[in-house]
Amino acid sequence: MSETVTKTLQATLATPTAGKQQRLQRLLDTYRTALHDAFDNRADTMSAVNDVVTPYDLPYQAKDALKSYVPKLRSTYNAEELDDEHPLRLVNRAAKFDYSEGREHAFVWQAPQPGRGTNFWIPLRINPEQESLWFDLLSEDAKAGELRLQRHRTSWELHVTVEYSVEEPTEPDNPTYIGFDVGESALITGCALKRDVPRKPMLVSGSRARHLRKEMFTTLRRLQSRDAAEWRVDGRFDHYQNALTDIVEKASRQAVEYAQQFENPVIVLEDLSYIRERLDYGKFMNRRLHAWAFARLQGRIEDKATEAGIRVEYVNAAYTSQTCHACGRLGRRSQQAEFVCPHDDCHVSEFQADINAVARTVFWRAARFRWNL
Repeated sequence: MSETVTKTLQATLATPTAGKQQRLQRLLDTYRTALHDAFDNRADTMSAVNDVVTPYDLPYQAKDALKSYVPKLRSTYNAEELDDEHPLRLVNRAAKFDYSEGREHAFVWQAPQPGRGTNFWIPLRINPEQESLWFDLLSEDAKAGELRLQRHRTSWELHVTVEYSVEEPTEPDNPTYIGFDVGESALITGCALKRDVPRKPMLVSGSRARHLRKEMFTTLRRLQSRDAAEWRVDGRFDHYQNALTDIVEKASRQAVEYAQQFENPVIVLEDLSYIRERLDYGKFMNRRLHAWAFARLQGRIEDKATEAGIRVEYVNAAYTSQTCHACGRLGRRSQQAEFVCPHDDCHVSEFQADINAVARTVFWRAARFRWNL
């Protein structure tokens, strides 16, 4: 049995000629003007958006994307105003690519332009780790979704959403449950549960990500206070976001490789839906915690696990950090990194708090398996 997986392919346009750069910039500017016009006219149906954007000198792939996107701005995203830096959105009919080993940049994209016979090809610098999916896109083993084109100060970046099928992992007869917890001090805490005892715990430090987030916050605030040029602020923001993305990719890969060392692995994650509503540690801690994309890291673990054929399940996150993994009763965290079970009849006295929380999460899922809950 197979399931559909969605992923975003990323490529940088090889430096366009001056003429192509002007045409791309004109296309992006016209798109943004049409987007603001449709939004300001409160167009909330595809037909209403069509009436607004029809006169604009845009390719049909951009107009169709606007007709789909604009009605969602208020109904889905609750937008009250628009940022001026929206990317150019294009429907999947703009996903026309070609490949040739004889070129310096093997992959090229046909950039759409308004009018007949005006499109042009432009080379792409793809992410090498995504090369197989680019080939799947060419062979139609992967299906293209929306495309987004954005200009940064010195480059153009293309994102292509793709859908493809993978074999859905099945629950093994004798599973080994491996739990992962994502957090602030420890980026990822993981452990397997054997005979209800945590085995081979792993810890990925969050110090680098925490340092980057703090540095990003102070740097951007300083630049804004000095009324720095917008391109300079954007450049620093992109720098930090790219660095954090790299950390997410490496940490999620490490987590899946850890799970693969066990027989019949099943990954267990906490359901972090509504985590922003549940957490309230005061303004300072909320800003730090919410700046870190917990769900983003979990999502990349799930993506990589699915590709590796490992099943992923979610359990309720409530009280895992306060509950003893051995006896199931509430304990206390005497220090942030230390869990204490105060019950005399429990063999656990002190335990690393994050590992205890992960072990408790895994125990709940293992119990559900054993008791068919």
